[in-house]
Amino acid sequence: MRLLYASPRAHTVVISQPMFFPWVGMLEQLKAADTYVHYDDVQFSKGSFTNRVQVKTAAGVKWLTVPLEDVRLGMLIKDVRVDSKRDWRRSHLDLLRQAYKGATEMLEVVERVYAVQTPWLCEVAMVSMMTLADVFGVRPKRELVSSQLGIGGHGTGRVLEVVKSLGGTRYVSGAGGKAYLDHAAFAAQGISVEYMEYAKRPYAQAHGEFTPFVSALDVLASVGPTEGKRLFVSTTIPWKEAA
Repeated sequence: MRLLYASPRAHTVVISQPMFFPWVGMLEQLKAADTYVHYDDVQFSKGSFTNRVQVKTAAGVKWLTVPLEDVRLGMLIKDVRVDSKRDWRRSHLDLLRQAYKGATEMLEVVERVYAVQTPWLCEVAMVSMMTLADVFGVRPKRELVSSQLGIGGHGTGRVLEVVKSLGGTRYVSGAGGKAYLDHAAFAAQGISVEYMEYAKRPYAQAHGEFTPFVSALDVLASVGPTEGKRLFVSTTIPWKEAA
């Protein structure tokens, strides 16, 4: 059976755009990392998971969406502001209280995140991610923000330079990396590239048929942090096997 972690000699780097209360698969990717980089100085994409995530309710799957202020084409994630004129925190909490009656621990986690007052979407997303990582005990040893690294460029070249600068010898990516990463360039620098192979292990989930693609808040509400962490069993595969 392939293990999620590589040899102790490997230094594993994971880079991802910040995600708002992400799904289990993103937390499993954090678990694989020695160093995690919030990719905050890339273009914000409407419809991404930076400002929204799905949750299950008695009326079906619903979106928790952080409303945004004056988003323009080409804006970087780090420059996107939250619409402070809307009381979205309260509406989120109302929806979660109805959907997950009695899930006190999960609601306390959300309230703790929402107590952080910031105008920046990126900070909301990062705090939500790392709060969940702390709850499930999968926060990486080192956490950085790409805009503070002073590394320019774009695409596969920039990702490679970031991994090199951090002493990475193993880069773990989600499936999206298959479309643009230059695996040969990584190999030439002695860096292995692996992709997540998500197990999507089911658990006792309320409100109909099981789906893994909802916020990990659902795991916390359904089975709690200890049992929830036992669901984090996804593995990684070398890029040649994933191609």
